[in-house]
Amino acid sequence: MLVVVLACRALGLVRIENASNGPAGRASAASPGNSSLHSSLSPAAGDRDSLGDGFPDAARIVCPEDRAAFVHWLTFLAEVQYYAPSPEASGEIHDCAGLIRFAFRNALTVHNAAWRRAVLTGRTGRAVQIESEADFGNLHEFTYPHWALGADLFRTRDGPLAPGDLKDGAFAQFADVATLLHYNTFFVSRDVRAARRGDLLFFYQPGQNEAYHSMLFVGRSYFQPQGTDWVVYHTGDINGQSGQVREVEARMLMQLPDPRWRPLASNPRFLGVYRFELLR
Repeated sequence: MLVVVLACRALGLVRIENASNGPAGRASAASPGNSSLHSSLSPAAGDRDSLGDGFPDAARIVCPEDRAAFVHWLTFLAEVQYYAPSPEASGEIHDCAGLIRFAFRNALTVHNAAWRRAVLTGRTGRAVQIESEADFGNLHEFTYPHWALGADLFRTRDGPLAPGDLKDGAFAQFADVATLLHYNTFFVSRDVRAARRGDLLFFYQPGQNEAYHSMLFVGRSYFQPQGTDWVVYHTGDINGQSGQVREVEARMLMQLPDPRWRPLASNPRFLGVYRFELLR
């Protein structure tokens, strides 16, 4: 019997697969949503921050297949809110950070039948058909909330991980755009051509009620047939009225009437392309 051992992280956590039997040969400890996965980590592993970015190594997505699953769910769940917003999402998403929080949290969770009933079903049309067929798999290293941060999702302050950070408010379920920018992502480039699926484009527009703004780079759309790259974002309130989720072909951003929103290196309002720390 051929057994393949995949070292999913340098913390000593491994996932075992029976290569002849496929997914059925996986060790039970690696089953999605199994909280025993993180209980196997030593306290030292849970507190280690080898990159000095404030996140425990145990909360990083290391396996290539897990990274792919996370990024696909993240972008799909954000994009689908433009085509067929779910009631659960509509009650939560009121600005660009809300859209990202919703997609981020749900990308990390277990995508079982109960989750689908709560998040993806209850509407009609082509978008719902695409939803029903979407299956990017589950993370095997961990799933929310069975991971190093428990019920929390985002870092809320600067600095490397310190003793007690996991218990004293250094992480939270909420993050506004500034918090996402400063503590939960890392700089990639000011050239939008460097963006990958799941990256964030940040803007700083002083003088507005919310100075920081973000767009999620979807890459190839799950709904559009053109085969080009797209971004999705929430406008936030406009002139006292509730905003909306919008989707724009990435190349069209360069032609926006207001140059402050063009993702160009020459635009001082464009802060650049950033990637989630969990993917560093």
